[in-house]
Amino acid sequence: MDLETLRTQCLSCTRCPLHTTRTNVVFGQGVPTAEVLFVGEGPGQSEDEQGLPFVGRSGQLLDKYLFAIDLDRNQNCYIANIVKCRPPHNRVPEAFEQNACLPYLRAQFVLVRPKILVCLGATAAKAVIRPDLRITRERGIWVDKKGTQILPTYHPSALLRDETGEKKREAWQDMKALRDRMKEMGIYPGQEVEADG
Repeated sequence: MDLETLRTQCLSCTRCPLHTTRTNVVFGQGVPTAEVLFVGEGPGQSEDEQGLPFVGRSGQLLDKYLFAIDLDRNQNCYIANIVKCRPPHNRVPEAFEQNACLPYLRAQFVLVRPKILVCLGATAAKAVIRPDLRITRERGIWVDKKGTQILPTYHPSALLRDETGEKKREAWQDMKALRDRMKEMGIYPGQEVEADG
């Protein structure tokens, strides 16, 4: 099994009612051998129309954060969602919808084999880390799960709604922590300038 085979299976999925209202399945996007995997909640309208994750306003903001720490979905990371079909009116996917779709995400994880997984928002963090996680209390706190480093942080859509700027500051702290962890693990893609003797 490779990602393309899995994607083909996912495109014809009818495991939950979300398939009846989708325009496109939003499988995921990125480098199949990425060291870092970002997981969001589910597609919005722009994603449903284009069949790609994080391409609307939230995605544009995410791309800015990624660029600032030398990550790029076309070069060195992978982006996916808990559910692959858009929930009506962008509502939070129901538990049974998430459970129907999670096997695809687990398979993506196994195939990509990232060293770091970043959960974007409460829905992703609860599905990946544990159901009672509180994103406002636990964002920025690393979790080690079977050797994979997991970082929960805010979903970009929450940052767009953030009028005080506090969540944006905290999310940027998380991105810097991600950059530092990549450096510690020897997987940071940015150019490191070594000082001579």
